[in-house]
Amino acid sequence: MKMKSVFLGIVLLFVLCVPFSFAGPHWTHEEQADWGGIEDPAQTEVPLMYPYAVCSIGDHQSPVDLAADNQTEKLNNLKIKYYPDEPVFFNTGHAVQVNTSLDYKGRLKVGKEVYPLIQFHFHEPSEHVVNQEVFPAELHFVHVRENGKIAVLGVLIREGAENATLQTILDNMPYAPEEENADTGIKIDPLSLLPQNRKDYYALAGSLTTPPCSEGVNWYVLAEPITVSESQLGQLKDYYSNNARDVQDLNGRSVSNKKMHNH
Repeated sequence: MKMKSVFLGIVLLFVLCVPFSFAGPHWTHEEQADWGGIEDPAQTEVPLMYPYAVCSIGDHQSPVDLAADNQTEKLNNLKIKYYPDEPVFFNTGHAVQVNTSLDYKGRLKVGKEVYPLIQFHFHEPSEHVVNQEVFPAELHFVHVRENGKIAVLGVLIREGAENATLQTILDNMPYAPEEENADTGIKIDPLSLLPQNRKDYYALAGSLTTPPCSEGVNWYVLAEPITVSESQLGQLKDYYSNNARDVQDLNGRSVSNKKMHNH
């Protein structure tokens, strides 16, 4: 039980964006260039006064251009084990987000490491780019292990055919920031938000893309985008527009890619 409570504490603080006071001072995407300098009025000493300092001084920040310094490597297959769930529809104040139920068994397995799926959320436009190409939107599946280690599965989004699951999410998402819609009895299958090709992906050591911009996050971005309709993109923008972080420097990192279809 102790490990479970520690795990849930980590999830609440860094991942779910629950609006408790300890989650840090207010921030917006419009002021992202100054995230590192935002002061916590509850603190009087450095570095505690600057809880988001890593956003400015970190050298393994996300997102990046996935085509920059790209190397094809032999990487582990991603084993994505998602199942239908009755989730919580949560407007974080920064993004449209879906929190999985407490006992949800969905997970991402990379090699021998298993990461439970905690939540997924949307950015408009995309945060990661490919050869400087910005996509209309991006979906992040956030996984957290009991030791606090985070892995994010990214899905790029193009305009095209409607996605029925996204429509269900949009139809049930509260419009008020920091409000949730729980106990709806509505089931969501996260697999329906993934492309058919789940073998080709980019891998990078990076960070959270929102404050506190914590590093040590393992990123896996699928190479094949999914599609949503023009109307659905418009609905996403009705909630949050331009809730994307600018591309960050690689600072000596290389992006690995796994290309199965060339083998």
